Amino acid sequence: MFPERIETDRLSLERISYDSVDVFDLHELYSAGDDAEEMFEYWDSSPHETVKETYDYVAEAEELWDDVEGAKYVIRPTDGEDGAGVIAGTTGLYPHWEKRSANLGILLDKRFWGRGYSGERADALLSVAFDRLDLELVSAACIDGNEKSRRAITKYVERYNGQYDGLLRNWLPTTDSVADVHRYSISRAEYFESIEC
Repeated sequence: MFPERIETDRLSLERISYDSVDVFDLHELYSAGDDAEEMFEYWDSSPHETVKETYDYVAEAEELWDDVEGAKYVIRPTDGEDGAGVIAGTTGLYPHWEKRSANLGILLDKRFWGRGYSGERADALLSVAFDRLDLELVSAACIDGNEKSRRAITKYVERYNGQYDGLLRNWLPTTDSVADVHRYSISRAEYFESIEC
């Protein structure tokens, strides 16, 4: 159903599974390092304190995949990029089959911020959603106050003539509260019209 691997100009997206991802390498991204506070400030979970938490995260990714409820990928820069081959982040595509829609998500190591990777992986996942899965709508959201993510989402949503749907109040449960979320969406018609231009 979902592609195991996706290649873009500068990135490789590889399915998160025990066969494809070293749990210790992934734990480095998700654990409480120097940049963790900033990385997880606007995220719906906390940094992983133990390797077991990361191990369980991979198990969850495999279960989502097997149940065709979502595809989680590690993001690695390809040859020629600074940090080629290392895990730069994770991303996911989460279908809601009954609504013929999906959500996008991403977590990037701070070292890789500002490179346009969010938009590039969105391009790839939008193609999967509309070309391969025949969905009607893809949405992306960010917690209110996360201006860096909001700018990144706005860029690719505008590129595909999508729209800002509004502020969803008290929408996303986080570790210690329920956050307001800005939601954006791109329809199938908007996507195909923009790529045909």
